[in-house]
Amino acid sequence: MSLPRSSPPTPRLFAIVPLLLLALYPRPGKELFIANSPENPALTKRIQALSPTVSFDDARRVTYCAVTTGLELARQWHVSGVSRWLPGLQNLYVKMGARKGGYCFQYCSELLRRLDALKLQTLELHWAESQPGTMSENNAIVVTARGQPFEQGILLDNWRAQGHLAWTQVTKDPEYHWTENRSFAAAVLRQAQTEVRERPR
Repeated sequence: MSLPRSSPPTPRLFAIVPLLLLALYPRPGKELFIANSPENPALTKRIQALSPTVSFDDARRVTYCAVTTGLELARQWHVSGVSRWLPGLQNLYVKMGARKGGYCFQYCSELLRRLDALKLQTLELHWAESQPGTMSENNAIVVTARGQPFEQGILLDNWRAQGHLAWTQVTKDPEYHWTENRSFAAAVLRQAQTEVRERPR
């Protein structure tokens, strides 16, 4: 028997609402930002604040490269409006052959190549992975000051908002727990060097 439309909400509904709110908002101490502008001052400032040794020019170039790379790849891979906020949908399009790219490792590989080409003097680049080998795997780039531990770095993720750069301090990500994969980073950069050597002159 169904309840009349005028019935007051049940206590069960009141128990569900706080759980939904908790799911929508990051946990205390967790944060995630979106950089839509290549001149994003907040990200540049945060990268420069990694260490007194980090130059403003390096921080500014990383911000510009990370934001423009994501936007360019999203256009190239025909990311739709819905896919921007549901990145798994773009993955499905790629799997079906309807799109040429948009997987997390594709965004990440191209960003690593472009950042490496900047020949940064005061920053280091790291390949970050979360839940590797699973359906929930994600890859991103972490930037640190030279000699600084991976865990102190800033995470740069073009996949999560499909072209718009998501960033945070790597240990404060509200969605993923990240670890470094140095061997994969080295493999991506070796492949990039091979492609340059084999390119017709």
